[in-house]
Amino acid sequence: MSITSEKLKKVTILFAGDSGDGIQLTGTQFSNTAALYGNDLSTFPDFPAEIRAPIGTIAGVSGFQINFGSTEIFTPGDASDVLVAMNAAALKKNIHRLKKRGTVIVNTSGFDKRNLKLAQYPDGENPLEDGSLAGYRVCSMDVTKLTRESLADSGLGSKERDRSKNMFVLGFVYWMYNRDLEYTIDFLKQKFGKKPAILESNLKVLKAGYHFGETSETFTSRYEVAPADMPAGTYRNIMGNQATAIGLIAASQKAGLELYFGGYPITPASDILHELSRHKNFGVKTFQAEDEIAGICTSIGASFGGALGATATSGPGMALKGEALGLALMLEIPLVVINVQRGGPSTGLPTKTEQADLFQALYGRNGEAPIPVLASQTPSDCFYTAYEACRIAVEHMTPVIMLSDGYVANGAEPWRFPKSDALDSITPVFADKDNNNYLPYKRDEKLVREWAVPGVEGLEHRLGGLEKQQDTGNVSYDPDNHEQMVKIRAEKVARIADTIPAQDLDSGSSKSGILVVGWGSTYGAIKTAVRELSTEGYDVAHMQIKYINPLPKNLGDLLSQFDTILVPEMNDGQLVSILRDKYLVDAKGLNKIKGIPFESREIKEAVIELWNA
Repeated sequence: MSITSEKLKKVTILFAGDSGDGIQLTGTQFSNTAALYGNDLSTFPDFPAEIRAPIGTIAGVSGFQINFGSTEIFTPGDASDVLVAMNAAALKKNIHRLKKRGTVIVNTSGFDKRNLKLAQYPDGENPLEDGSLAGYRVCSMDVTKLTRESLADSGLGSKERDRSKNMFVLGFVYWMYNRDLEYTIDFLKQKFGKKPAILESNLKVLKAGYHFGETSETFTSRYEVAPADMPAGTYRNIMGNQATAIGLIAASQKAGLELYFGGYPITPASDILHELSRHKNFGVKTFQAEDEIAGICTSIGASFGGALGATATSGPGMALKGEALGLALMLEIPLVVINVQRGGPSTGLPTKTEQADLFQALYGRNGEAPIPVLASQTPSDCFYTAYEACRIAVEHMTPVIMLSDGYVANGAEPWRFPKSDALDSITPVFADKDNNNYLPYKRDEKLVREWAVPGVEGLEHRLGGLEKQQDTGNVSYDPDNHEQMVKIRAEKVARIADTIPAQDLDSGSSKSGILVVGWGSTYGAIKTAVRELSTEGYDVAHMQIKYINPLPKNLGDLLSQFDTILVPEMNDGQLVSILRDKYLVDAKGLNKIKGIPFESREIKEAVIELWNA
């Protein structure tokens, strides 16, 4: 039988199985191979909320979706073209996310009576036999059996052999999309180089899956997805948390400061600490504290000592850091706090994504305590947002909050390395050691006080959480002074607007019929929806707000030019409330609070409904 080649512009694949099936590794390897091939891509890992979720249950399903193509890609895709289901629970949870007439690849050994029962299929019903998959192209293979057979001479037991079955699926999908095995082979050699038996079994199964595609005649076509036309440069595939860590390092190097990171493990922010700990060659100091409060307090101490202090957490940890954030604001020292948002409140949905901490970032401290807030919008943008957060913190002597979320933190996309010369300079405001009249709270035209490193003769000063007297920094209980200092601290943050870019439109014009406003990780879904709407004849504009406090100075004027404004958010309407309050615009919210990101079709449908209203 001859195999034909079919060219596609883009493909969305969803890998799904038990959390012990190696789904995340499979998806990551396919993503990295696609990136090296030159495809544009976007990914969305979906983890079970429980650390050891029951095997075979829907709650225990782990997923990894990748959208890759020869065109620009902004989201992991809405519906998938291919669903790889390693068991019945994976199929049941995700079949609604597969396009009609899409391809479903199933591991038949995951559909025995036990697995069907755990997946809550009614007795006697097997989706592989009852016709319920008639609208799809079904490729059934006993991955477990084929894996065991390929390792029959390995000397490994059944459990050890079964751990390699994800490599069989990966090899098969590589064959489907005509991808080279070399990147994954190199990865396996690095990962298991000191464990030759495990290395050999994974390599053997990976190749067996590839050859199964060649010899089984499962498909009569292979698929070609050409490289994307991307600007020249050096690229790597990067996840949001990795980009955030590298952004912090780049900023510290540019500013000539040591980077100190004090943190405490919390999903989904922990990988920032993990990534930073690998870069001691840049003078990075990392410390895993005993709790969230200790983490931020050590970072405040590092900033007091003349380093660039940073910490990262998620919603519950952000609540614990609130008092120390107020202290950093009162001290007026640089500090970067990254909140990788997740579903809340309280412990909430620890592995799911949400944008519900915006109000917390803006208002979640006692007293009048304004802090600059920025939001990253894509995995690679986390680098630039972290870098900019550091610039503002250092040059304006203030704590800064950077908002990310689980969607961009764990997602991945190709990132072109910036040249060092292309990055904005960062200039610390250090006090002059020869200044005989040093006053710790005397300010420049931006209302920024100087940064005096402890131990320098003549720059001795007192810091603490009690209210300061203007200029001298002495403790003051004078009511007029307190009001003056509150106003000064607020005005200092407001003047940061003079140093940030004016707000612009991502697409469309001020004459467009509808404006879609987003912030953070809604960027890709909005951009995709607006592009599709434009090709269908709808004149729709898109604006994405990065600087949330202070807001860009021209934002109000821009918003006033539109009669209809839609604000999609993964919360119950926080940015829309801010825009309505500050600019008195009749903005309408599109809210999703399900722990999963927007699909572009949801935004598209909402815009069309407004258009026809």
